Amino acid sequence: MSRNEEIGILKEIAELLNEGTDSKAVLAGVLRKLLHLTGLQSGWIFLIDENGTHRLAAKEALPEPLSQNDNQRMCQGDCWCVSRYNSGKLNKAVNIIECQRIENVILENAGDTGGLTHHATVPLRAGNERFGLLNVGSPNKTHFQKDELALLEAVAFQIGTALKRIKLTQREQETALISERNRLARDLHDSVNQLLFSLSLTARAGREMTDNEEVQQTFSYIQDLAQDALGEMRALIWQLKPQGLENGIVSALSSYAEMLGLTIDTILTGISSFPEKIEETLWRIGQEALGNCKKHSQTTHVSLFLHRSSDSVTMTIQDQGCGFYYGESFELPSFGLKNMKARTEALNGTFHIKSEPGKGTKIQIQIPI
Repeated sequence: MSRNEEIGILKEIAELLNEGTDSKAVLAGVLRKLLHLTGLQSGWIFLIDENGTHRLAAKEALPEPLSQNDNQRMCQGDCWCVSRYNSGKLNKAVNIIECQRIENVILENAGDTGGLTHHATVPLRAGNERFGLLNVGSPNKTHFQKDELALLEAVAFQIGTALKRIKLTQREQETALISERNRLARDLHDSVNQLLFSLSLTARAGREMTDNEEVQQTFSYIQDLAQDALGEMRALIWQLKPQGLENGIVSALSSYAEMLGLTIDTILTGISSFPEKIEETLWRIGQEALGNCKKHSQTTHVSLFLHRSSDSVTMTIQDQGCGFYYGESFELPSFGLKNMKARTEALNGTFHIKSEPGKGTKIQIQIPI
């Protein structure tokens, strides 16, 4: 391949990467483009997280045995390139002499690989940040020349830079969303809260202006509804604002409970610091749990236990309220509880709830670190 051809390939791929804003679509498109421009036939991209867990992010023209059962052979198990990547020994484009996944297909006589026996693998990175692996190959191709590997390295660096850009863009969008939420919270506080407060005062005045007992009860009911709505609005504003964690999760949940009119006992053991993503998840789950306590438990007292070890964090929120019938085989009875469970499992955690009539409710989540 001539130098001009290499430059042409890099230019076309750069144009494609610069246009993308969704990592899944970008990876699928660039892999397809790379194979078309180089004449290679098959390729796949693994994204690998900080824990060394890989996922198949893009694929093109995989042999049928590798794509069976929703790409099960590609998604499960380990292989040479992923192992080397995780051990820090894979830092440049290399020839893979024996692909363990392809070799397993051949050894198990699981199907025809179409002549694909080898592939090249290249780490995806931008500076010191690593994202995963680019793998490409063709039937009966058992070796990649130095210039081919150099081209793949250049493409892999482009992909890594694009993934970094997309990551930063998404972070900027999240920051903008947080800013917009704060603006909405301020607007709600300034407008809706004033209207509700005025409604409460008007209902109180109406009650005092009449001697009719039924009318007085109606105005009292309106006043109580306005007060409840004010409380709900304050809670909503707390949830819209990402602030509150400046002094830690325990302080944030204690302040939130106080705002709801709850008395909370807190116990914190182990390490007092938490990864940002986990702390925000604990904050959201804690808000939901305390809100449920306020609305449904018929008690104003709640306990919070938080334990952080070196590899996990456990949070327990418990009340001694009215409770409800619940068993492990039951479906969670509310959207709020389902949302708590989903937030926990999104971080590979476990969610447990225990409740009985008259014996209160206990919610416990554990999230690995």
